[in-house]
Amino acid sequence: MLPFAIDALDPGSRARRGLLTTAHGAIPTPAFMPVGTRASVTGMTARDLDDLEPDVILANTYHLMLRPGDAALRTLGGIHRLMNIAKPVLTDSGGYQIFSLGGAVTVAEEGARFQSYVDHRYELLTPERAIAMQEAIGSDIMMVLDHCVPSTADEARVADAVARTRRWALRSLAARQDERQGLFAIVQGGVVPALRERSAGELCGHPFDGFAIGGLAVGEERSRREEVTASTVNLLPRDRPRYLMGVGTPADILIAVGLGVDMFDCILPTTLTWQGVAFTSTGRVRVTRSAYRLDESTLDAACTCMTCRRHSRAYLHHLIKSREPVGPRLLAIHNLTHYLELMRAARQAITEGRYAEFARAKLSDIDRHEHAPK
Repeated sequence: MLPFAIDALDPGSRARRGLLTTAHGAIPTPAFMPVGTRASVTGMTARDLDDLEPDVILANTYHLMLRPGDAALRTLGGIHRLMNIAKPVLTDSGGYQIFSLGGAVTVAEEGARFQSYVDHRYELLTPERAIAMQEAIGSDIMMVLDHCVPSTADEARVADAVARTRRWALRSLAARQDERQGLFAIVQGGVVPALRERSAGELCGHPFDGFAIGGLAVGEERSRREEVTASTVNLLPRDRPRYLMGVGTPADILIAVGLGVDMFDCILPTTLTWQGVAFTSTGRVRVTRSAYRLDESTLDAACTCMTCRRHSRAYLHHLIKSREPVGPRLLAIHNLTHYLELMRAARQAITEGRYAEFARAKLSDIDRHEHAPK
């Protein structure tokens, strides 16, 4: 079992500060994981990651299985040597990719069959293969293969996915060879409370190193997602980390931290940069708006990242409009800095027993789709 200790509890919420220890270092929680799907955080070099100092990075089993593949990763010594990083790495198992393929994948008891986008060969991703692949990657934390369906699917379909997720989770647990690589189970159940309770009850009695809340941010309204997150957290063991998969915006994360969630990942801080979107201390900024064409002010006066220290909104506007690749990169540096600094501030607020007040103030500043330019 990966060591996990709770260091502080916030008296005004259910937020908690902890430390999860892995083979490549300790992860202070609550933590945000920059997404490095294909062994690369989009636009970031190894030096950029050193400067950002994330505590953990997320990579994806499905994509790394297709390229470069398990044989190459074993030969190269795993993802840490391939990327030349010393940070802990968590790998998703590919369950979300199975979901996102829609009708292009066939899910059966054995596993999920789909056609590779690399060479068009048919592949079968089973719970056992997902674990073997994550062992080749050298993940510090592996995820079981789960069956994710739309959160708004009919109850019978969600119930079937819950049952299959349990069976696949136990097969994943049996397939693990090295207990130094942690293994998290994934609670499914859509937005049906009874099914969430069933899924958690069937998984929590087994020696998983942590538990994830899956199957959210896939169709439900935000208020419903918050309700399901809150109720599911109550079903999970207090002595193991809780991971809310794929969620979300800074506001989503602040709310979930207050509900007792410990770990997060999301592609938004890097993917939205291609649309010119930045997350700032005063809300979202879309630098492509014409109001910023001649704006010489910094992107975020409260931020000390390289982008904010050196470049104006006018320059960022020009880069994105000109489709210069450096534009999204500069915005990604800022956005990831914003997320990681938000987590550091949240941990400090929990330690000082003022997280509830901290979150209210932050949400008041940033919980808006986009603020109007001055």
